[in-house]
Amino acid sequence: MAILGIESVVYGVDDVALCTRFWDDYGLVRADRSIDEPVWELPSGSRIIVRAIDDPDLPPAHFQGSGVRECFLGVDTAENLEKLVARIAVDREVWRDADGTAHFIDPDGNPMGLRIWAKRPVMCRPDPVNAPDHIVRLNQHRKWRMRARPKTINHIVYFSDNYVEAYEFYRDRLDFRMTDHSKANGIFARANGTYEHHTLFWLTTQHPGTRGKRGYAHIAFGCEDVDEVMVGANYMQDKGWSNVRPFAAALNRHRISSAMYYYFPCPAGGDAEYHADSDYLDDAWIPRVWEMAFGATIWGSSSSGFFAHKPATYDVQLDPDEASLEACRHLGKDGKDVPSIY
Repeated sequence: MAILGIESVVYGVDDVALCTRFWDDYGLVRADRSIDEPVWELPSGSRIIVRAIDDPDLPPAHFQGSGVRECFLGVDTAENLEKLVARIAVDREVWRDADGTAHFIDPDGNPMGLRIWAKRPVMCRPDPVNAPDHIVRLNQHRKWRMRARPKTINHIVYFSDNYVEAYEFYRDRLDFRMTDHSKANGIFARANGTYEHHTLFWLTTQHPGTRGKRGYAHIAFGCEDVDEVMVGANYMQDKGWSNVRPFAAALNRHRISSAMYYYFPCPAGGDAEYHADSDYLDDAWIPRVWEMAFGATIWGSSSSGFFAHKPATYDVQLDPDEASLEACRHLGKDGKDVPSIY
């Protein structure tokens, strides 16, 4: 039963016009130029949909302000969709649309959906990268870019009161695979029908940086290469969008997934992440458990906030049996069980 990734994300926002300008500048391509409910479609077929925060068709919000109100996962066949729906319906309500789309609420209160998706292959041809005495691009100039045009929705990050239980729900009901565990911080998991390092990441609400937050944290868009990330970041800043945020305001690379990233605070809620050169995995991958701060970034002097603090220990271990989950199953609600990172 294959879930192919994120088919669409629906936002409820305070200012539709402002969010429309943001996503247009970000490099997404409009599929529906409606003023009230604009839609953007990426080359993979994934969609971003923006609606007014009081739209009666949106699911009820369990957080304050603008943000993701529903996320739809794409399933390969109708038969597999019905099998997944049957698993979910064991202990929670599932309601259906006329086209067969299934809706449910996950353990953290996030409205989610499943629907059949004809995901499209993305044709990327990144330029080879030269290095001293390693010439792989000879007599060939790099391609010229004017704008970033993200290709996929790589992943979405949610805040979770109990990220172990959240992950286990998606593992047991929807066949997600754990790829990495940032100990006492969160779990990265891959949908079984995609090679991307993670489709979902559940970030604990229990450490000081995220205490009590609800809903979603950010969404990541896959770009062809680092050049596209750079061009997108420069264009956004030229258009007046600030990249100042609590966690990181610089071009950097996540150690835990190898991905190059650049975040922008998004008026639709949370952050929008340009994302390139991530690890891609299959079922031969062995999950790892990392010390919380160690996997977050490759440290640089321009990092700020959380990412500016070097970890006390540099530790990563293979975790083929997911044994690390038990120690983090019941993080103290007062935060006493969570290492301080500030």
